[in-house]
Amino acid sequence: MKTETTSKWNGAGVALACGALILLFSLGIRHGFGLFLQPISIEQGWGRETFAFSIALQNLVWGMAQPFAGMLADRFGAKVMIMTGGVLYALGLWLMSVVAGETMFVLGAGVLIGLGLAGTTMPVIFGAISKLVAPEQRSMAMGITMSVGSFGQFALLPLTLGAIGFLEWDGALVALAGCALLMVPLALGIRRPDAPKSGAALPDTTTVRDALSGAFGNRDFWLLSLGFFACGFQVVFIAVHLPAFLADEGVDVSVATVVLALIGLVNILGSYLAGLWGGRMRKPMLLSWIYLARGALIAGFVLMPVTAVSAYIFGALMGLFWLSTVPLTNGTVASVWGVKHMSMLGGIVFFAHQLGSFAGGWMGGWLYDRTGNYDMAWGVAIGLSVLAAALNWPISERPEGKVA
Repeated sequence: MKTETTSKWNGAGVALACGALILLFSLGIRHGFGLFLQPISIEQGWGRETFAFSIALQNLVWGMAQPFAGMLADRFGAKVMIMTGGVLYALGLWLMSVVAGETMFVLGAGVLIGLGLAGTTMPVIFGAISKLVAPEQRSMAMGITMSVGSFGQFALLPLTLGAIGFLEWDGALVALAGCALLMVPLALGIRRPDAPKSGAALPDTTTVRDALSGAFGNRDFWLLSLGFFACGFQVVFIAVHLPAFLADEGVDVSVATVVLALIGLVNILGSYLAGLWGGRMRKPMLLSWIYLARGALIAGFVLMPVTAVSAYIFGALMGLFWLSTVPLTNGTVASVWGVKHMSMLGGIVFFAHQLGSFAGGWMGGWLYDRTGNYDMAWGVAIGLSVLAAALNWPISERPEGKVA
């Protein structure tokens, strides 16, 4: 057994490294979009809702396309989907830089980048890696991959801010488009699993229809999905609107950049620990505690006077819980429904996350334009934490049907 596990890790090493770097670019670029809200809106004479709607639509398109991207990746391999996603991602960033009217901006920032993200993020990457490692190593593999992706959120933020200052915001978007294209050659390192050797366990013969029927008929699948809605709302609302919120409170924009970078840096540890503990403890229970911790942290941040120091503390602590939900949620999908259709099923769960992302990104701007502050949006984020904790707690990890 030890030899088999080691062999699977060695065989997955290149795929894990390339997948982690793909997440580094995909998530790192996206994490800095909030830095463009004010300069683009001011120069174009738009309200904040236009930019917020574009990012919200991006998350909605991403979520709607994710199950189909996952289904194609499960069927034909992740390599083609990642390469296609990288090209669409770069094209969307370039179209954002042109700003040929609001409609074209929304097409680039919302539709093209949303499709690009569907091919280059967690459900596709995790689905490919999970097929290459032993079951007892899956949670750890996802945690490691997510940790490297989180480093991108830390490393690319100051580079993005520097590019905006040196190249202006449109030149910075072109530079980021070049970074997105790097995901195309990295996709070559994502291989498909070897065919089972003679005498090995028979492969999972579950069809797409069987997988969908089993998941949709399971209460826990819906609880997991609804809980993930809260995660999407919170992370996108904070990533997009925190710089503007801090500016409204009289805090310099450079502080927001450091805060978002801190979130990405500390999330390296948070994602790793989530992957580590997810292999030892009940993952839905860990998800409940993460959501409760998020809610308490947000409440403390907005109820206390907002300063640079309090913002730094908020960023460092939020990083522990930022994307630590991702390996635990995808790990639960793998544990219960297996890995053959994991990219598809994980994509469906992720669609709920992206519905929340749409709500968080768009509602933040909508509520601000109508009330002049973010108080109501912060309140919704806190309430969703409590709801998500309650939804995840009763979820069982008992395998359903055949588990690879």
